[in-house]
Amino acid sequence: MKSEFIPNDMPEELRRKTVAVLKQQLADALDLAMQAKQAHWNIQGPNFLSLHELFDQVAATITELSDVLAERAAQLGAVVEGTIQAVARDSRLPVYPLDLRQETDHLRALATALALFAASIRQASKDVDNTGDADTADIMTQVSRGADLLLWKVASHISEPAEVPREAASLWPSVVEPC
Repeated sequence: MKSEFIPNDMPEELRRKTVAVLKQQLADALDLAMQAKQAHWNIQGPNFLSLHELFDQVAATITELSDVLAERAAQLGAVVEGTIQAVARDSRLPVYPLDLRQETDHLRALATALALFAASIRQASKDVDNTGDADTADIMTQVSRGADLLLWKVASHISEPAEVPREAASLWPSVVEPC
């Protein structure tokens, strides 16, 4: 990733590593936004209206946060890959079940995806901060705060705690390990 047009003073190797992290988080974020839309379009149950609006808020907020990630990657000289094909290829989130209809099922699926994304972005923030790129670490912290707020809003509708599915937990072991 050589940037001919962006006169950024970050060393090329640091930019390359940071961009790789940003691109991964972007793929996960865009997938998460579409998962929230899937829930938004297909929710049924007595709390339809409030959850329909909440899932739309999740999608909109994650889309805004993904824009911040994408723009930072572009600032560092990257070609940003935000197509459906790139997201499908690169996202680490579990595939959202397409047959869900009931409130609890959507809430659990979306809460799991949000929890995994939030844990991943927090780890990315630490990793990038350890390289000395405080600006990108700050952006990751901003995204983490947004993801945690959305997770709280979604999970507050679940009466019993959900377990992170094993196949999803294997992607991010820190999500299921005690702190």
